Amino acid sequence: MHTKRIDFKKFSSIKIGGAHEVSIVEDISFLSNHYILGLANNILISDNPPPLMVLGKNFDYIKIDKDRLIIGCATPSGKIVSFCKKHNISGFEFLSHLPGTLGGIIKMNAGLKEFEIFNNLISVLTCEGIVEKKDIVHGYRYTDIKNVVYEASFHLFLGFDTTKIETFKKMRLNQPKEPSAGSCFKNPAGDYAGRLIEAAGLKGVRVGDMEFSKKHANFLINRGNGSYKDAIELIKLAEKEVYEKFGIKLEREIIVVDL
Repeated sequence: MHTKRIDFKKFSSIKIGGAHEVSIVEDISFLSNHYILGLANNILISDNPPPLMVLGKNFDYIKIDKDRLIIGCATPSGKIVSFCKKHNISGFEFLSHLPGTLGGIIKMNAGLKEFEIFNNLISVLTCEGIVEKKDIVHGYRYTDIKNVVYEASFHLFLGFDTTKIETFKKMRLNQPKEPSAGSCFKNPAGDYAGRLIEAAGLKGVRVGDMEFSKKHANFLINRGNGSYKDAIELIKLAEKEVYEKFGIKLEREIIVVDL
């Protein structure tokens, strides 16, 4: 196993984090004290993270096996959409506007509205073998997956729908263009995190170069030189204010990677 140095201020979507040596996993092996990363799209890296690792190119592949689609977990979402469009496969159109690699998308059951990666999932491959979907506790932006996921198999249905691509694009029009880690908090049942943050008076509130976006309050954006410390201060402020005003505990969708 080898390593490469990654500068997370450049690599992560929120543009925060120092440069760290990251282990590259090229086979099905288990590093118990390491945190697995994908493309760092919903990640906030602390100034003192645990040892980090990413899947290597050996896990970047897509195969059709009879009535199943087999995908390596280092495969980027855009590559999956392109493959499905070429082969007229449905059910993955939502990934066109959901950046990341498959492993991270599966681990957080990512999606848009009712479209989520677990809809067509059959099983995943971990260091402990194949785990069936029915044996994975999952829900809205959540799974109980603890091990590294190397590969996943999905039901294969034909009928790629190009109209859905445009629908998903429109869903993203209200999102800011500045660097962020996507939605900061999960939507509470029957409500929206963005509405609660705005109602708590935090829309547009800024600490250093970090800000709850004026365009969509549930996006924590980096205005240029944002720091981990400033990001965490705003996250904790939103949790405190929303709970005090509405009695609702916001659950983080952004993943904080810290020791």
